[in-house]
Amino acid sequence: METNGKNSQIEKEALQLVLEEFTQEQKISNQNIGELIIAVTNVGNKIDEFRKEQEMHKAVPAVTDTKPVEAILQKGFLDIKYMIGTQPKNILRKFQILLFPEQNHKLFYKIVFGRWFLMLVIMFVIARVYEWGIHYSDNQKEIEIQQIENDRIKKAWVYMYYNNGKDIKKVMDKAYINSEKDTKK
Repeated sequence: METNGKNSQIEKEALQLVLEEFTQEQKISNQNIGELIIAVTNVGNKIDEFRKEQEMHKAVPAVTDTKPVEAILQKGFLDIKYMIGTQPKNILRKFQILLFPEQNHKLFYKIVFGRWFLMLVIMFVIARVYEWGIHYSDNQKEIEIQQIENDRIKKAWVYMYYNNGKDIKKVMDKAYINSEKDTKK
């Protein structure tokens, strides 16, 4: 029983401590809520004061009638249009073919000699390089064809020379010597 009594005593003390903490927290919360209520009422009062000031400062809009001014301006514009319409108009029809501009000479020559002339030179150079490339390519093809033909003739000559008898070799040697004499002439 003694342990039961001590336990209940400890529980009572613990509960008492918890209740004291809750009451202190409740007091702090009540103070904070009170402070918030005071702050909200202050803000509300300031808003009311501001509204009152705005209502007091509202300016009475001045009503102005601009129709007479508009009528005067319309009449003035009509007079100007009439004066412009009644003026004699000079119509000059001019037909010219100009090789050079009447105005902006410097700009014209800058464009012609700065850009067009340069482009013409570049186009001319590209055309010549292209023609040279085509000519070079054709020459290389002809050389290749001639080399292939010479190789075929040489192979045939060698084949005939080594695969036939002495009589044909003598005739072939004589033909070879005669062909060398013909090329030297």
